[in-house]
Amino acid sequence: MTTSYRRSRRTVTRAAIALVIATGSTAALTGTASAHTAAGDVTVAPLVKGLYQSSYSERNNVLWTTSAVGRPPVVTSSLLKVDPKTLKVKQTITPPVTDAATGAVEAVYGVAVDDEHNTVWTTNTRNNTVAVYSQRTGEHLATLPDVGHAREIVVDERRDTVWASAFTDGTLVAFDSRTFEEKKRITVAGAGPTGLVVNERTGTAYAADLNGDQVIEVTARSAAPRLIPTGDGPISIALSKNGRTAYTADQTGGGLSVIDLRKGLVTKSVATGAGALSVASDDRTGNVVVVNRTAATATVVDPGKGTVVRTVTTGTNPNHVTITHGTAYVVDKSGAGLGGADQIHRFRVTR
Repeated sequence: MTTSYRRSRRTVTRAAIALVIATGSTAALTGTASAHTAAGDVTVAPLVKGLYQSSYSERNNVLWTTSAVGRPPVVTSSLLKVDPKTLKVKQTITPPVTDAATGAVEAVYGVAVDDEHNTVWTTNTRNNTVAVYSQRTGEHLATLPDVGHAREIVVDERRDTVWASAFTDGTLVAFDSRTFEEKKRITVAGAGPTGLVVNERTGTAYAADLNGDQVIEVTARSAAPRLIPTGDGPISIALSKNGRTAYTADQTGGGLSVIDLRKGLVTKSVATGAGALSVASDDRTGNVVVVNRTAATATVVDPGKGTVVRTVTTGTNPNHVTITHGTAYVVDKSGAGLGGADQIHRFRVTR
């Protein structure tokens, strides 16, 4: 869920950032178990049950992760602020209650950081909404409706725009990141948009269409999307640093598709493992990491050569990968941590 291009920023003094706890919006800090080194260079730490996705904040040097447990009414969900160095939880934010009778909360699943406005956005899949929180205080700032089965979210900081995928509506919805007002809706009949990425240099948004085995491309000025064929069951998408190539994690096909966006063609297909679920690209090396949920692995691929660089064993049911500064962070739903907590795995994309 990271963008390919980031605006240059002023220097932020990270060590002095205070955690201001908003009344009723946060719980006590969690996560007392220490990180440990598994095989090779892989560091593993327990967080909480029900991990889904993560997003890195360069401004605050923290990793935001989401968790939700069970089916509706979901009463256990949290937005976590995690130290990327120690993998310890620095702050736990509990979403607002939506039903006092059942105790159901506005459970969070997808997540993306807006460092320009110091906010973090979530998809509330079960509630068909997206939400906005303050990165500084953890305060819940807004809930935005009418995003059917909201799956993923991505931020275009240059254009003050946030895109969300509405899986059941076949729709991409754009919001203003300053005012939280809806700006645009693009619908593709029969589509099931899931993963999202945006090229901040051009403003073009791309969505993996799980139903149509294609990529939905929406330019900043387009009224109608361009549809680009890809592999079997694309569920996640990433871009190369120059924005000319897209990568999809193909869940049904169990691999990675490398797409030339100018030609609109798949140029390489690389088998990575059963249940490919999430993909992220590394701007430093050009390599790509694919998380394979069924295979319980993370595969590092050289997309130019179309070859596997290395395979990292994760906990069972790895769910999502984020890459920052050459380091990959993979969250799983293994329940293998202390007290049945799910885990986060950290490793260098290249050794």
